[in-house]
Amino acid sequence: MLEKMEILDAEKVIKEFEAMTKDAENVQKQTLKKILEENGSSEYLQNLGLDGRTDPESFKACVPLVTHTDLEPYIQRIADGPSAPILTGKPIPNISLSSGTTQGKPKFVPFNDELMETTLQIFRTSYAFRNREFPIQNGKALQFIYSSKQTKTKGGLFAGTATTNVFRNSQFKNAMKAMQSQCCSPDEVIFAPDFHQSLYCHLLCGLVFREEIQLVSSTFAHSIVHAFRTFEQVWEELCADIREGVLTSRITFSSVRSAMAKLLKPNPELADSIHRKCSGLSNWYGLIPELFPNVKYIYGIMTGSMEPYLKKLRHYAGDVPLLSADYGSSEGWIGANVNPKVPPESTTYAVLPNIGYFEFIPLKENAEEQVQDKVGASFISVEPKPVGLTEVKVGEEYEVIVTSVAGLYRYRLGDVVKVMGFHNSTPELKFICRRNLMLTVNIDKNTEKDLQLAVEEAAKLIAEEKLEVIDFSSHVDLWTDPGHYVIFWEISGEVSDQVLKECCNCLDRSFVDAGYVSSRKVNAIGPLELRVLRRGTFQKILDHYLGLGAAVSQFKTPRCVGPMNHKVLQILCDNVAKSCFSTAF
Repeated sequence: MLEKMEILDAEKVIKEFEAMTKDAENVQKQTLKKILEENGSSEYLQNLGLDGRTDPESFKACVPLVTHTDLEPYIQRIADGPSAPILTGKPIPNISLSSGTTQGKPKFVPFNDELMETTLQIFRTSYAFRNREFPIQNGKALQFIYSSKQTKTKGGLFAGTATTNVFRNSQFKNAMKAMQSQCCSPDEVIFAPDFHQSLYCHLLCGLVFREEIQLVSSTFAHSIVHAFRTFEQVWEELCADIREGVLTSRITFSSVRSAMAKLLKPNPELADSIHRKCSGLSNWYGLIPELFPNVKYIYGIMTGSMEPYLKKLRHYAGDVPLLSADYGSSEGWIGANVNPKVPPESTTYAVLPNIGYFEFIPLKENAEEQVQDKVGASFISVEPKPVGLTEVKVGEEYEVIVTSVAGLYRYRLGDVVKVMGFHNSTPELKFICRRNLMLTVNIDKNTEKDLQLAVEEAAKLIAEEKLEVIDFSSHVDLWTDPGHYVIFWEISGEVSDQVLKECCNCLDRSFVDAGYVSSRKVNAIGPLELRVLRRGTFQKILDHYLGLGAAVSQFKTPRCVGPMNHKVLQILCDNVAKSCFSTAF
């Protein structure tokens, strides 16, 4: 007898969320108490002299703020074995690898069952609110999800990207079933060793089940755009596979071939229908609803470094709503999108007060204190004290500090967020940028968001030529005197030198930071340089990260490539087709 599928009770989840967020301060205290009680026997906490105390005051007095660099030796010991209570009371079973796009190499981060449970809680919460507005019933999801290779550490722990650890967890599939969001592709496709073959088969599965697809999703918006850019190249081959009922020879893994053989039957009628629909589209506008007529929404993380892909995603989506997924990192989750009708650019995340203990460092420009000394007055920069979850102020920006269920205590996440409001007594956060991703030569400070706005402004000039910026990155060149900004663009076609020059000047003028403008005027920062890359350069960067063991579903294009990220810088510099310097100042 078939087991009856347990459907998630969305209203119950919402009710629990509402109760918890009305009492966020107490829930935070209880969450910290639980984390410290469960992990008080760990070597790390023992050495800090908490002596069994679990109140926030003692915790902050004894436990220092840390970065990943501070915890690296502890995490390395966990990875190397033997099993011991180093950061947590119970041994850590898995290691997550961060995407590596920020620092150029992946970081090791602890992953345990408790962290998996917080992941599922975030998924359930946002699904409950989403399903209230956009109900789905017993359909399938076209999910562009990929698993990277899992390796074993010296101590025998499984190591893979955070997304791989989630997808491989036995609870993941059950949770997706309960949320009626089951992936239309078989496991063999998700866990295929080659990303390109996996993507092709995801697209093929989506077409086979096209009438049943109710949502299209991936971890990041980039993966969805990448998938449909690929579709533009391979659609006729996909149609041929459906017509003949035989998988293309480009798929070489026998496990994938046999899994796909079970789904593929000759279907010339479906192939002709898809061929007609694709041939009738104007520049692929509205491709997604044309292929999947019952799709309710498109879902993935669309904020922060994903915002530049929204224009292209809207082009493919036509009138299908774009819903941004939740806010978290390899280190752990922070908030859920509980206002799914809001456009991605305005998405905020309500912090779940029971999935970790959260603190916030205020980022005020005037966070300096004047200190009198014997010589006279001098200014020293004093970082403000962190404040608690319910003490943040609307309109202010903060750096996020996380104490997680997986052995990170007062960990500086490096994210800058802005408090946009409150949901009951828990804050709703907007992601602003990574704190360390900044273009700076002199007294200038331009964030990833500033770069994005400058690129959007300049890209309007090539849009008039029916061209688009496929992707972009940047670098601060300090080898020249004075140093200058270098912006890298990959463009969808040929652009004239005259238009390129205008784009370059527009980019230079679009950085409105006072420190940048004043430095440019006196030539303390040199003219901005725009370098146009050969087609396929960003694919080479993606392939480089895949080679390091990253998963596509976790990939973020590095927006600001620092000097330590040698390999990516080399790929960018080796693939420049033409360049020009600004004459804007």
